[in-house]
Amino acid sequence: MEKVTESLVLTSSIAVAAVLATFVALWSRRWWRRRSYYKYPPTVGSVLGLVLRYHRIYDHLTEISRRHKTFRILMGLNCYEIYTCDPAVVEHILSSKFHIYGKGSYNYDVMEDLFGDGIFTVDAGKWLHQRKLSSRQFSTRFLKDYSSKNFKKNAAKIAEVVSGATTSGEVLDVQDLFMRSTMDSIFEVAFGIELNCVHGSDKEGREFVRAFDESNELIMWRYVNPFWKLERFLNVGSEGKLRKNIYRVDEYVYKIINKKISLGLNKITQGEDILSRFLLERAEDSNELSLKYLRDIMLNFVIAGKDTTAGTLSWFFFMLCMHPSVQKKVDREVEVLVGKADSFEDFAMGITEAALAEMNYLRASLSETLRLYPAVPLDGKMCFEDDRLPDGLDIWKGESISYQPYAMGRMKYIWGEDAEEFRPERWLDEQGVYRQESPYKFTAFQAGPRMCLGKDFAYRQMMIFAAVLVR
Repeated sequence: MEKVTESLVLTSSIAVAAVLATFVALWSRRWWRRRSYYKYPPTVGSVLGLVLRYHRIYDHLTEISRRHKTFRILMGLNCYEIYTCDPAVVEHILSSKFHIYGKGSYNYDVMEDLFGDGIFTVDAGKWLHQRKLSSRQFSTRFLKDYSSKNFKKNAAKIAEVVSGATTSGEVLDVQDLFMRSTMDSIFEVAFGIELNCVHGSDKEGREFVRAFDESNELIMWRYVNPFWKLERFLNVGSEGKLRKNIYRVDEYVYKIINKKISLGLNKITQGEDILSRFLLERAEDSNELSLKYLRDIMLNFVIAGKDTTAGTLSWFFFMLCMHPSVQKKVDREVEVLVGKADSFEDFAMGITEAALAEMNYLRASLSETLRLYPAVPLDGKMCFEDDRLPDGLDIWKGESISYQPYAMGRMKYIWGEDAEEFRPERWLDEQGVYRQESPYKFTAFQAGPRMCLGKDFAYRQMMIFAAVLVR
């Protein structure tokens, strides 16, 4: 009996070993065949290298991009992230194959706690719904007029602060000043409420701004913190701080929304802000715009119109300081088109749409700033199905690919030998008229179906602020 049992065990073991050997052989054959058929971007480093160079991560990625248009970095066990500066690949993921590239579940997990189901976190149906809603708002004349009036008012306000500091010899943190001013602008356009961050808002407003800014920083930290989910579960560290901040943000935003709803439809109809417009949409179809969904949409508007514009204006004035000849040309153009006035407010209000349309050199200078210092230096998409890129390289379902506006602005094969020089003239034709560049080459506002709806909105705000402050 024992011999029979031993024989059965031995036979079973041999059978299992044979099955395993067959499986390994087939898998190896398939692996080698797959390896020989598919072509992958070169692997140039690991996530550890990114963490160690976090303080200069964009310059580090730029250095690699000079050697490889498209490359990948090892993020974990057999897990890679792809980076590209190739305009053909950018067009492929943002336009030609738009339907198989999106924010994806990973980005949604990272950003959802703060930005919810807003346009910067979602794909497919929710993205399309918000895109249509937002497109209707940005195409209306009322928003253009209302926002322009708002920008001029806040540009005059910030000019008063700078003028006062000049007289007293006070040193200003100009980026902080722009951050406060652009928050005033976007919040009033979005919610119809004047925060007055430039001159010091009330305690509740200050707490909201602090909590919102801090939350945004902590959300970005998640991308390089492998333990953030554990910290969130335990409610400790940066995640514990984030939860408290998001509570403050929600408390303030829901209070504004509920207060506006309580005014009734007659009052809401008279409102010129974006929230009022969305509340009217909600009255027509309450199923699609819950209070939570409204909150998410509005916070995405705020982040889109605050840090991006403030950062660009900060770099713009830095570049003018470094290039006095450019500053003189901008100054001359604004003086010719707008003239002079007795006060900052009068000067700002004198900037007409016709004058803005003719400020070719100012627009070129802002575009050149965005080329070298884009508001979003790196933008990632998730691949939803296996794909082959235009350069013949392969990407697998579930992998992430990021195009690099910061690095692309420094590539000689895209912009020429003077790619790293600040030269606004590259944006002008022979008659000195501003000319557009391909959005797959100049990616500061994305491209394809996800092209930024607020592009003209952002240029108008930056040009008004710049014109007032330069004069």
